[in-house]
Amino acid sequence: MLPPVLEIYVVWHPRDAGGAPIAREMVDHFHGTAFTGLMGGAIEVFVRSEGWSGPDDAPRPIPSNDSPLPNNVQRAKYTAIVPLLGAEMASAAQSADHPWRAYLERILGNARSSPSDTWIFPYAIDAGSTDNTHLGDLLGGIQRIAQSNPSDGDATSEMRCRDLAQGIAQAMRPEEARRLTVFISHTKKAAPGAEEDTASLIATVRNIIGETRLQHFFDASDLQPGEEWAAELRAKAASSALLAIRTDLYPSRKWCQSEVLTAKRAGMPVLIVDALGHAEERGSFLMDHVPRVPVRPLGDGAWSRRDVFRALNLLVDECLKRGLWEAQFRLASGTHGNAVSWWAPHAPEPLTFVRWLLDALQQGALPREGEPIRVLHPDPPLGQDEVVVLQEMVQLAGHSGVLDVMTPRMLAARGG
Repeated sequence: MLPPVLEIYVVWHPRDAGGAPIAREMVDHFHGTAFTGLMGGAIEVFVRSEGWSGPDDAPRPIPSNDSPLPNNVQRAKYTAIVPLLGAEMASAAQSADHPWRAYLERILGNARSSPSDTWIFPYAIDAGSTDNTHLGDLLGGIQRIAQSNPSDGDATSEMRCRDLAQGIAQAMRPEEARRLTVFISHTKKAAPGAEEDTASLIATVRNIIGETRLQHFFDASDLQPGEEWAAELRAKAASSALLAIRTDLYPSRKWCQSEVLTAKRAGMPVLIVDALGHAEERGSFLMDHVPRVPVRPLGDGAWSRRDVFRALNLLVDECLKRGLWEAQFRLASGTHGNAVSWWAPHAPEPLTFVRWLLDALQQGALPREGEPIRVLHPDPPLGQDEVVVLQEMVQLAGHSGVLDVMTPRMLAARGG
């Protein structure tokens, strides 16, 4: 068993009525479909509300370096704490001898002493809970999730989870020192006779991203005078979450293909916004094997904002999922040796598998002839015919090993 990677603790005062439904929402989201394909222990959500020893006590402590788990149980590598700031929490924290005050001070102290692995993401149930209160002195200076009102097409519940997922994903990669960036991959051209308004869709996507905590890279405005634009596009595609706006001509455009190829081979999250208007002459094998969200035209150049928000929510979850998978790989590399040849960030496909295979051959990193080549990737699993195609690529490369492609669930079923 690998040690846990991320634990989320949702904390609220039991008399703040809005706390319990928000906690259930976060449990459902982070235990939902987007993250179930990871190995066990990648992400867990816990609640802290009821008093530990009685109704007037503070909740059970959150594990930290100062409050270790019993029986030498290893705490998670990362801890995210979501205090739900309400009037009752503020009232309890106002009293110097109330257990809730010490509890919240301990949370803040642990985060300050371990900023690389313990983070606080407050959410305000009651807007006035931090006004001239000790709760405000403690947590009012930390930027809250879902602090503004949701935009048209967004939902407060989804905004909370998106902001939290984004904040954690960014905190797990401090070396990048920037907001999560969405690379908008697109073609400005519309197919002859097509009714789709490509320019309007691109503008809608850009405007909506501007209403979130995300930032975007858009070639027409973000490429700077004097830059080598081709190299800059490839560099951004290899380091950003890629949102591909798939209109009729998109799969046939050289640079659209190159951007998707670059992002996939770099292991970056890729999501297709499906805006097919009339028809494609042909698709592109480069653009399959990724999540896809349809976006609907509403007429007169308008597009469904709700659909675009759904796409962004899923893309942010994919970014967090990637960070968790990388963390599990780092944890496993110290305990499981070379049992797995490739921890693939996404289900392998010919264009990503062939690049990994060629690199492994050149570096002498493949198992010895006749030994299995094990590839582990997040669920869902590949189909048997897909594995056969990848096995044929191994044979063409001149290696006799049998390809063993697994997901965490398949590995667990074997007792691994």
